[in-house]
Amino acid sequence: MPSGAQPGCNSVLRIHHALFLGIAALFCASLLSAQALPRPSPIRRAVIVDADGGVDDLIAIAFLLSRPDIHVEAVTIENGVTHVQAGARNVLRLLALAGHSEIPVYLGRETPLSGNEEFPAEWRRAADELPGMTLPETKHAADSHSAADYLLRRLLDAAHPVQVLALGPLTNLAEAFSHTPRAARTGRQFVLLGGAVRVSGNLGEGGALHTDNTSAEWNMFLDPAAAKIVFTSGAQIRLIPLDATQRVPVDMALYEQFKSRAATPLAKFVAQALEAKRDLIRQRYYFPRDALAAAVLANPAVVTFRPLSIEISDRPGEVGRTVEVKNRRANALVAIDADPLRFRDVFMIALGVH
Repeated sequence: MPSGAQPGCNSVLRIHHALFLGIAALFCASLLSAQALPRPSPIRRAVIVDADGGVDDLIAIAFLLSRPDIHVEAVTIENGVTHVQAGARNVLRLLALAGHSEIPVYLGRETPLSGNEEFPAEWRRAADELPGMTLPETKHAADSHSAADYLLRRLLDAAHPVQVLALGPLTNLAEAFSHTPRAARTGRQFVLLGGAVRVSGNLGEGGALHTDNTSAEWNMFLDPAAAKIVFTSGAQIRLIPLDATQRVPVDMALYEQFKSRAATPLAKFVAQALEAKRDLIRQRYYFPRDALAAAVLANPAVVTFRPLSIEISDRPGEVGRTVEVKNRRANALVAIDADPLRFRDVFMIALGVH
C-alpha cells in the first residue's frame, strides 16, 4: 500500500460511518413520527333507523351509536308498540344520554296504511313509559318534517346512498315508496325486522291477543298493506324474521355480565332494559330481536341468508303472513338461522361489555 494511503481511507470510512448514523437517525425519527400520527378513522356507514321507539328498539339504537364504523343520520318513528309521540320522546332522551342530540328524529303517521290493528294496550303503556329505566330529559323536539317526507328526500339522494334499518311496521317506508317508487331502488340496503317464514308467528305470545292467526309476526300483521308495498318495490331487502331471532335468547349469564360490567351510559341503559326483562330472561324466553337486526346491519355474518321470494298474505286467518313462494325470482335475502355466539361478540364488544 503506498505511503499516505491509510489516513485517506480512514477519513472515507469515518464519513461513511457518519452518513450511516445520520440516515439511521432520520429513519428512526421518521418512524416515531409516523407512529405518533393519529390512525385514520374507519369508514362510517350512513344509517337511518326506522323504529317505533320501544325498549327493544332503544337497545338496538344504543348498539349502533356505540359502533365507530356506523353514523346514525336520523331516526324515523312510526306507530307500533309505542304511540308515535311517546316513541319519539324515548328516542330523543336516548340520544341525549348518548351525547348525540344533533341526530334528528322524524314523526310518522299515527295509523297503519290500512286496518286498525294495534299492540295490546298494556304493552303499549309499558313501551311508552319505560318503567324501571332512567333516561335524561331533553329540550330537543322532533323535526317538523314528516318521517315519510324525510325518507323520500334522503333516499332520492343517490350520490350519498344510505342503509335503512327498519325495526317496526313498514308504514313510513311504504309511504315514501308509494309517492316515488324509484326511492326504493336508490338505498344501499334495507334491513327489515319482521316476518315468520318457516316458523310459526308470534301474535299469541303472552296470551294478550286472542287470534286464530298463528302464522303472522307482529310487524307485518300491524300494517300488511305497507309490507306488501315494500316487498314488491324492488328494494334490496335483508329480512330478519323469527326464524333467526328465536335462535338468540338472552340467558342469565349474559344478563349478569351486562349488570356487572356495564361502564358507559349506553351500556348501563341496556343493563337496565335487560333488568326489566329479567323474568323472561330467566325462562329463556327473551329474544333481542331488534338488537339482532342491528347486529346484522353491522356484520351480516351473524346470520345465515338464503335468497327467497317473499309475499305478504292478506287472506283471512293469515293476514300479514310472510309466505315463501317457490319457483319465483327472489326479492329478499332472508335470515333463516343465526349464530348466537357471534351475535353476542358483536353486540357486547360494541357496548364495551366483554
